[in-house]
Amino acid sequence: MKAFIVRILLIIVSLFLIVQLWIFGSLVWWRTNPVETTMLMRVTYWSDQVAIKHEWKAYDDISDNFKHAVVAAEDAKFMNHHGFDWDGIEDAVHRNLKNDKVVAGGSTISQQLAKNLFLFNKRSFVRKGQEAIATLMMERMWSKRRILEVYMNSVEYGDHIFGIEAASQYYFHKSSRSLTRSQAAFLAAILPDPKFYQDHRNNRKLQYRMRLIMKYMRSTHIPD
Repeated sequence: MKAFIVRILLIIVSLFLIVQLWIFGSLVWWRTNPVETTMLMRVTYWSDQVAIKHEWKAYDDISDNFKHAVVAAEDAKFMNHHGFDWDGIEDAVHRNLKNDKVVAGGSTISQQLAKNLFLFNKRSFVRKGQEAIATLMMERMWSKRRILEVYMNSVEYGDHIFGIEAASQYYFHKSSRSLTRSQAAFLAAILPDPKFYQDHRNNRKLQYRMRLIMKYMRSTHIPD
């Protein structure tokens, strides 16, 4: 029995190390190469076999309006933390406890990207732990510029729509390089629930979120 337990533990440890090596190797490759597909994209495709709309765009080919908008919307402290916004996490915990359900998250852009690149959406302590490890690796290995570049190119903007270029073409029929402030604010505002807002563009909550984003866009800091 003891030998069996030892074998099981060795298998678990081996699998854990293999996953970490896979993440490490992927992050090394993606430091200089475009991210053409993510775990979220693969799961989305596998679930219904519908083609993904996605086109990689370099950081300098994306409108600064959107960079400011997405930081204002998703992670105002992006340039100042090392992967985790502890104040935001504490605030989210208090709000969730007060409402006795999950109503807020404290995830940074780095954490969201780590999840999208490598993990499944299903909530669990194991997934959150792996997300934290991947986030730490990413923050050590990539610059803030690279993290934001990959995030903008991989996040979901609607049904089978991934990356800012595909989103810009779908919603506005133009390149992401040419997004106006209001267009950038709209695309940043839909991120919490893109599939819903894709069909409810005049939603009152969405319009309010857009106004807030536009208000704070000018005060956000983005990588050069």
